Amino acid sequence: MLVKTFGYAVQGINATKITVEVNISTGVNFYMVGLPDNAVKESQQRIDTALKQLGLKIPGKSVTINLAPADIRKEGSAYDLTIAVGILGANEQLKNEYLGECVIMGELALDGGLRPIKGALPIAIQAKKDGFKTIILPKENAPEAAVVDGLEVLVADNLADVIKFFNSEIKLNPCIVNLNTTFNTSYTNVEFDFSDVKGQENIKRALEIAAAGGHNAILIGPPGAGKTMLSKRLPSILPPLTLDEALETTKIHSVAGKGGKGLIVQRPFRSPHHTISDVALVGGGNNPQPGEISLAHNGVLFLDELPEFKRTVLEVMRQPLEDRVVNISRAKFSVDYPASFMLVASMNPCPCGYYNHPEKECVCAPGVVQKYLNKISGPLLDRIDLHVEVTPVAFNELSKQTESESSESIRNRVVKARIIQNERFLSQPEIYCNAQMKTKDLSVYCKLTESGVTLLKNAMERLGLSARAYDRILKVSRTIADLDSSLNIETQHLAEAIQYRSLDREGWAG
Repeated sequence: MLVKTFGYAVQGINATKITVEVNISTGVNFYMVGLPDNAVKESQQRIDTALKQLGLKIPGKSVTINLAPADIRKEGSAYDLTIAVGILGANEQLKNEYLGECVIMGELALDGGLRPIKGALPIAIQAKKDGFKTIILPKENAPEAAVVDGLEVLVADNLADVIKFFNSEIKLNPCIVNLNTTFNTSYTNVEFDFSDVKGQENIKRALEIAAAGGHNAILIGPPGAGKTMLSKRLPSILPPLTLDEALETTKIHSVAGKGGKGLIVQRPFRSPHHTISDVALVGGGNNPQPGEISLAHNGVLFLDELPEFKRTVLEVMRQPLEDRVVNISRAKFSVDYPASFMLVASMNPCPCGYYNHPEKECVCAPGVVQKYLNKISGPLLDRIDLHVEVTPVAFNELSKQTESESSESIRNRVVKARIIQNERFLSQPEIYCNAQMKTKDLSVYCKLTESGVTLLKNAMERLGLSARAYDRILKVSRTIADLDSSLNIETQHLAEAIQYRSLDREGWAG
């Protein structure tokens, strides 16, 4: 007897429907075809043992299982439940009248329990598009899939419950998620708030500008000045995720096996160690997985002690920083992972950490400081808009009892600036913030007054600013003007933007 059940293969952050065709006929064989990998082939042993725990077994006949379409490679253990139900249906050990109406996925334990799978959210999204009304998943995956409106997500704890469900002996409980409640509580429990920061007003201002325009930033300062502490608070002043952004972010984390907690409602903050490999940062591998830059999509990627990262690791970020997508190409397939993130990095000014320190003396030999800075390539530095010098906080600032400005009040200003940018780029949906402006957009949206042109010319000549700093200064000054709700870029906006190009100054590390 031939029976069909349905599952999904995840490719990149999208899913493709897989039809599991099970046919049982006379003979004694077990065939599994349709490009299964070793994990899929091993499902025979897991299914056989799980069925025996329930007093059932794989029939001693010729069992042929085809995973269609046959030209797509099937990977992982998520098809265990799909195949097991198909075998039972073909052997008439459960009613198969509803099998074609729902998606069934889950990994089987040897005792018949269900373990979570990767990619539940993209599977649920595609299942709805393909016309399915119901999906059966392990309980760990249910909250994630339940955010898809119009799809009933049924929770199963074990294989026995699934069999009883199809035999109409029990009903599986649906998982229901209230999206409105989820989004309303997205900023109620912020772990790191700017109200805890004493002093450092100029750094807070720089991070506010970075958040408002989506600019990449680098913080340079001695050990203990607060670089990491300030960077961790950046997500708290970014605009709240939209539903589309939240779904896309959750899809990536789901594919990477880091989901299971429902919809991600706060912007990601990823902080990989400096020993990270190229593949771990950008994604890839034999079985391609999203890297750290994709897990930071719609959020912040924080690279602490930037010069300590391997140069090859930093260089692979250059293309994603421009294109905001990572393409993983192999001989037989190619997948794309979104990578639209804000890069925030921190570094000491020199190996000893005290170059330009107001009190302590730098003990580095001549030329060592420049050699240390040269670990960061020009093309990568070119993609960082704000260079912010962080100085230690004085004791009288630390001992003040007055509370600093909260993240909420800063975030309100950032959101207003982003609204201005959304209206500005309404005809260019691929641009959502000032940092993404192309060179041709600068002549339209970043026009300077005569005094502004003179100021910028003098700054570039006197401070020795490089040519690459020109575009960055215009973009940052446009953001500063937006924060002031100013239609034009005024001289003070331009002057503030110029001071955020420390590393472009000739002789900064001389």
